[in-house]
Order: sequence, then C-alpha cells, then structure tokens
Amino acid sequence: MRKLMLVLVLAGCAARGDFTMAPSGLAGGTPETIFVGTTRMKEGGAFDFARAGEPSFLRYDIAIPTDREPGEVNWPPRSRKPDGKRDFLTLDQRDFASGDEFSTALRAAMKLRGQRDAVVYVHGFNNTMAEGVYRVAQMHHDLQVPGVAVHYAWPSRGSALGYVYDRDSVLFARSGFVTLLDEVEDAGAKDIIIVAHSMGAFLTMEALRQMALTGGPHALDRIKGVVLIAPDLDLDVFRAQAKDIGTLPQPFVIFGSSRDRVLNISATLSGTGDRLGNIDGVGKIADLNVIYLDTSAYATGTGHLNLGENPALLKLFGGLIGIADSFTADARARVGLLPGLVLTVRNATEIVLRPVGAIGESAQ
Repeated sequence: MRKLMLVLVLAGCAARGDFTMAPSGLAGGTPETIFVGTTRMKEGGAFDFARAGEPSFLRYDIAIPTDREPGEVNWPPRSRKPDGKRDFLTLDQRDFASGDEFSTALRAAMKLRGQRDAVVYVHGFNNTMAEGVYRVAQMHHDLQVPGVAVHYAWPSRGSALGYVYDRDSVLFARSGFVTLLDEVEDAGAKDIIIVAHSMGAFLTMEALRQMALTGGPHALDRIKGVVLIAPDLDLDVFRAQAKDIGTLPQPFVIFGSSRDRVLNISATLSGTGDRLGNIDGVGKIADLNVIYLDTSAYATGTGHLNLGENPALLKLFGGLIGIADSFTADARARVGLLPGLVLTVRNATEIVLRPVGAIGESAQ
C-alpha cells in the first residue's frame, strides 16, 4: 500500500501551478477566453478547495505562449521574470455579480464568435483552480475547438493524497454543475458539448443523471455530445448511471487506455479491476450507444491525459470535439479519418487507434 501511495503522489494529474498575471505591456501570447462556473470557496481573494454553498461565475483571459510543444502547459518559474513567449499567463480576470450577468457576457461572446456552441470542460482529480483553467485554455487552443470555452471548477483539494475528499466533492458539486449548464443554456447556446477528464467524468454522469431524473426525457436536449477522457469511474456505477439517464446524449465518446497508470492505481485502491477509462475492449458496455477510442498506442507520461498532451492525437482530433457529426457517421466511413481498427460490438463501437506506421507494419 505504501508503494501504491508513493506512485499516486508521483502520478498526480497535473504539475502544481498558480495564476500569474502578465506584466503590463508584455506581448507574445495568444489570448484564449475561458468562462468559469465554480463551487470552490473564495478565501483570501483566491478560489481554493473549500466547498461553497452557491456557485460563483468568472471569466479568465489566458495568454497561450507560442514557444512550446502542443499539449504543454508551461508555468513561469520563480527564478526569472514571466516570458510571454514561453509561459502561460493571465491577462485578465472578471468576477460576475450573478448568474444572469455571466449569461449575458457569455451570450455576447458567442455572438462575437458568430457561433452559438459552447464546450463545457470538467477537470479531474487533484487540480487547483489555476491548473484547471490553464489546462482548459491549452486544450481548447490546441484542439482548435469551435465554440466558446466554459469550465466547471469543482472543489478538488489539489493534492494527490486528497482522493477521498475529491470523490466526496464530486457528489457535493453535482447541483452546481447543473446550475452552470442552465446558465449556459440561458445564454442562448444552441449546442452544448461536455468534455470531462478523469474524476470529472463521474461528476458529469451524476449531473446528467440528476437532470434526467428531475427534468424528464427532454432535460438533455441541449446536450449535443459528451466526451469522457480517461474516466475515473467504476464500471458498474457507470452502467447504473446510464440506465437512469435512459438515452445517452449523442455522440457519447470515451477516450481510454489500458496503459493509464493513474487509473490502474485507482482500480487497485478501489478494489475493482475495471475503471471505465482502462477497460480491455467494449464487451462490458456493448449494449450502450457509445464510441470507445483506445489511445494506448499514444500514451504520454502516465497515460492519463493522452488526448490533451500527445501532439499526434491533438493533430488527429483538431477541431473535432465541437462537431457532433464527426462521430455520428457510420463507423466504416470513419476508418479513413481515424487511423485505427474499428470494431462494432452490438451498440458500442471500439476504435483502436494506432500510429500510421504501426498499421503498415501489422498489415505486412
């Protein structure tokens, strides 16, 4: 157990980081606007891990540096001054007085982009406020996602030893996430895509379940797609949630990997063999209308955020997350788009992604 805990500490979801304001007049980064709803408590002027009874609404303008590899989030070191070409920096932060004010600003941003699509990101286990916001800015930028970026910042403790606290926070934060989705809909979003990572997938499924049980069959009409990345979610719990939801939003896409070291540890600590993000094939979810993409061949680092960190996958899926039709075409038609093997098991579709070179070698 001591060895497992040591590995868990080393395999946290993100490097530690905090907001750094860009010095006046500093140039070099590309701005990315992130709208945020959070149930973190604001203490001492900052949003920490304590839980707030009512959500807060904010907007961050983040500068994406030009001198970096896709997938990287570079924090400015304390040993030198911030560099707009190398470091992620905060250009501006605005706190909204109410959900209505937040919705008005979000509506204006969608109008400015000429799109009524919103992509709502949900972070995973072991994230600070800054880490979640900066990672969302990086992924939205690197994936060239259409639509306005919205982030739900639930009260993670931001510690590799805070797993139980984070699991309890997920249950605490369900209603806050539903409130954020309501505000996004009130802003006039035509299509809402949810992208959730790790334990954020558990939160997403709980919120969708709550909406379906309380709002009836049309409660999820505005949810035009769900993407779960490395979901840290018990397989039996996922199946029970899906049953309560009834019809899953479409497309429903899962990025998983059997080489995900964080999920393998989570499965061991939980006393179960399977998490949704590290299953070996789709046989156990074959009756559900989902697309499971196996990214094992593209594992980066711990293998827990392949889609967000691997340059090859970022290039492969650039611009796709916000376009539902990209995943709803017939599976055979996707073979040319996604270099991998496509397997259909009843309702579920599994796509085993392989680099082009590996496909050529296997064909010989």
